[in-house]
Amino acid sequence: MRLPGSVRSRRFVLLALLTAALLLVAAAWTFLRPHAAAQVEARPASHAETVPPTPSPPATPSGPPWRYGRPDARFTVVEYADLECSFCRTYFPVLKRWIDSHPEVNWQWHHLPLTMHEPVASAEARLVECIGETGGPAAFWQAVDWVYARTRGDGQGLPERLRYPDLTPATQQCLDSDRPDATIRTQAAEAARNGVTATPALQLRDRETGRTLLLHGPVEGDALLSALDLISTGAEPSRTPDMPAASIGDMPR
Repeated sequence: MRLPGSVRSRRFVLLALLTAALLLVAAAWTFLRPHAAAQVEARPASHAETVPPTPSPPATPSGPPWRYGRPDARFTVVEYADLECSFCRTYFPVLKRWIDSHPEVNWQWHHLPLTMHEPVASAEARLVECIGETGGPAAFWQAVDWVYARTRGDGQGLPERLRYPDLTPATQQCLDSDRPDATIRTQAAEAARNGVTATPALQLRDRETGRTLLLHGPVEGDALLSALDLISTGAEPSRTPDMPAASIGDMPR
């Protein structure tokens, strides 16, 4: 059946309009797509993508010789000390504050129980070593502080019946072994090789230059800084510095 002319005309117009609409949509998509892609590519990265992760602080080595301060510090103060030495007891918190104020320096503990303070000095050294073995570096330094705060000094030792709080079975097992004795003997032998016969004595070490310097007695902060300058620059001291025990004061400088 043939459609009237007016109907065919309307159908033709509608078909033409639909075709034109489709062409417009296609043209618009072709034009807008590159811009949308460019905007996506140009979008700045998020904060999480641009900020590098914060590095973890260096881990503190566990085990003797015990170290306090940053493991990656350039300088090390090796202290040869006796837990019954009254000068060492006075110097302990002073040196700790100074190390806290100088992150470029760390502090390493070496036992040197003096004959005049035996057998108590070695017994206390065994105690703090075993506490460190089972509790780690922080427990070791806490134990040294505990002993110095309570000992009567000069070989008299801790008050009778006073025991370290909360000794664990693992710590007691260490005390019943000869492990701490081996550490103490090794460190005392090293002191003898370095000519150390009294406490406290400090050996300064520069990790970059490999130079060392031995100081006798408690040393003030200014003198420590001067000694570190000596070993870092390669200058030779005219004599080994000695500092009287009464000169330590409040120290950190």
